[in-house]
Amino acid sequence: MRLAVLASGRGSNLQALLAAIDAGTLPARVVGVFSDKPTSGAIAIAREHGLHSVALKPRDYADRVAHDEALFSAVADVQPDLIVCAGYLRIITEATVRRFEDRMINLHPSLLPRHPGLDTHARVLAAGETEHGASVHAVIPALDAGPVLAQVRLDVTADDTPESLARRLAPREHALLVASVGAIASARARLQGGAWQVDGRSLGAPLRLGNDDQLHAEMAHA
Repeated sequence: MRLAVLASGRGSNLQALLAAIDAGTLPARVVGVFSDKPTSGAIAIAREHGLHSVALKPRDYADRVAHDEALFSAVADVQPDLIVCAGYLRIITEATVRRFEDRMINLHPSLLPRHPGLDTHARVLAAGETEHGASVHAVIPALDAGPVLAQVRLDVTADDTPESLARRLAPREHALLVASVGAIASARARLQGGAWQVDGRSLGAPLRLGNDDQLHAEMAHA
């Protein structure tokens, strides 16, 4: 499976995908890395691995629509089977989402539908919640509202801070993303018409990432 990866930050999720590909556990190939930040860690990782990369600053374009048209035209040029938003922090225009319908997923650091948007770790603590996690979902025009394929859950401890939550969740996010992309690449999971099909059946609830780093069909919690 040909992957185009979008990222704005240090690129740890990209690194996790590349490590799984190199280990032979993820049947995919990264054909391009794309960013809104030329100095991002993701672009540096792409260059270290000799991968095609494109980084376009939003301020160089008249508006969000123009930036999306330029960046995603570059994405289209590499002919991806799947677009993976792995820490891409810009809201994608509706026209662009429609252009790549059923071919774009996002990794979000919360148990959607709880806490869409930014600052999820702080918001979980402010709400007094005892459980946190991450979700892989289909990208639709509404922010972080697409159907969820899989989730991983993490207990919140009494002494957690936003920083400690982010640090503890990061390796589980990586495993969740790799497992989710693997399920799609192996044709176990398929997105069609805005709905997930898993093992030939409509997905009633998100898959759960277990301690074995495998996706399971039954959630641990309702």
